[in-house]
Amino acid sequence: MNIENYFEYCLSKKGVTEHLPFDQDTLVFKVGGKMFALASLKEWEKGNPAVNLKCDPDRAEELRAQYDDIEPGFHMSKTHWNTVKVNRDVTDRFLKELIDHSYDLVFKSLTKKIQGEVLEG
Repeated sequence: MNIENYFEYCLSKKGVTEHLPFDQDTLVFKVGGKMFALASLKEWEKGNPAVNLKCDPDRAEELRAQYDDIEPGFHMSKTHWNTVKVNRDVTDRFLKELIDHSYDLVFKSLTKKIQGEVLEG
């Protein structure tokens, strides 16, 4: 997956906004004001694409055991976040599933009011 496909896929989800809250390098996607995906633009440019995605803790452990290119989240809670190295042993289709899972976890954590606003928007 290239950066454009990643960008477009994340933005195609309902209520998603893009941000650079930390610096001009770390692209963050949020739903309802909460992060569900982030990546270093410089690392993509260098040919080392990776994304941090929220993940159910039990599933996160299983994925890390199953895939060499899924690791505990870099600079994130190691329990709830994974870093997924892109264009290696994780297919584009599976990466989209992981993005969906992250988005769904964050969306479900939002208040009913904010969920409604996202769905209406």
